Amino acid sequence: MRLLNLVMLLCVLVVGGCANMGREADALDQAQYAWSAAIRWGDFEGARNLVDPDHRKAHPVTPLQMARYEQVQISSYRDVGSDRNIELGTAVRDIEIGVINRHTLAERRMRYREQWRWDPQAGTWWLMNGLPDLWAGM
Repeated sequence: MRLLNLVMLLCVLVVGGCANMGREADALDQAQYAWSAAIRWGDFEGARNLVDPDHRKAHPVTPLQMARYEQVQISSYRDVGSDRNIELGTAVRDIEIGVINRHTLAERRMRYREQWRWDPQAGTWWLMNGLPDLWAGM
């Protein structure tokens, strides 16, 4: 009887843990959707709200840098590979972004890697590496 009670207790704990991971996985999907929507629509200020607060504090964006984002339009935002480990609270997503210069109307493609972490205190996922550098290599 004790063994049966122990097995049932373990089953309850495992199911509870799976439900928790399900909520965290859903929260990751929602955070990544909100991030990609903000980037697609050129809402870089809104996207910045999804960046880890410690990263925002350590790497403040200047008004000049924000003005540079206003000079481009995002034509595409495509997930080209991802990996997530909900148990460890980490996720990575490789993105291909189409960027159009509003002044020259020249379009180019670039790659960007999103790195996400789960914050149990805030109950949210944070992007660890900030806004994409749309001018990398230029």
